[in-house]
Amino acid sequence: MGGGGDSRIPRLLREHFSGTDISVIVRTYDFDPETGRKQILSWVEELEPVLVIGESLGAIQALRVRGIPHLFVSPSLGAPMFLYRVAWITRLPGGSALLHRIWPVKEGDRQPLRFEYDILRKYKTHWEDALKAVSGGGFYYAFFGRKDHYKKWGVVKVSTWRKIFGNTFQEYDGTHFMEEEYVYSMLVPKMLEILDGTL
Repeated sequence: MGGGGDSRIPRLLREHFSGTDISVIVRTYDFDPETGRKQILSWVEELEPVLVIGESLGAIQALRVRGIPHLFVSPSLGAPMFLYRVAWITRLPGGSALLHRIWPVKEGDRQPLRFEYDILRKYKTHWEDALKAVSGGGFYYAFFGRKDHYKKWGVVKVSTWRKIFGNTFQEYDGTHFMEEEYVYSMLVPKMLEILDGTL
């Protein structure tokens, strides 16, 4: 949510795999979940990726991509229903501006956030469609920070992940925004494990 090509984890992964035969490709997609889904499916067809990584709210879009192994960093499985429930705020005078103050977007190649009623109300169906997509099976593995402040909001819940995917996760002693040391010590090795076909 508000991330993109300039986000820290994609930058670290691009730098780490620079000069190798592994390409890390990040595309910034629309905040409207249906527009974003169409963009992502078009890129999947174009790029034919062998691994999809979803971070935070991006986990929901990643879940809707089928037939490819998935890794997740701080998957915010509660975020779609949260956004659906706060849509009413945008109908109040200054409501959208308030949401923009709570979730400002950094400059650069970042997802523009449009806190509009019609967009936020789509997130319920977006979540339901993501659940349908995973019902057919696949490889899903997640990393959760023990100090993730979004757990207090109910946006990130390890228990929700466990209920849907079982014990296919690891925790690290960091925050929602996976720190550099854990990117290199946990995320990169798991990526290589998948890419080497050793699962």
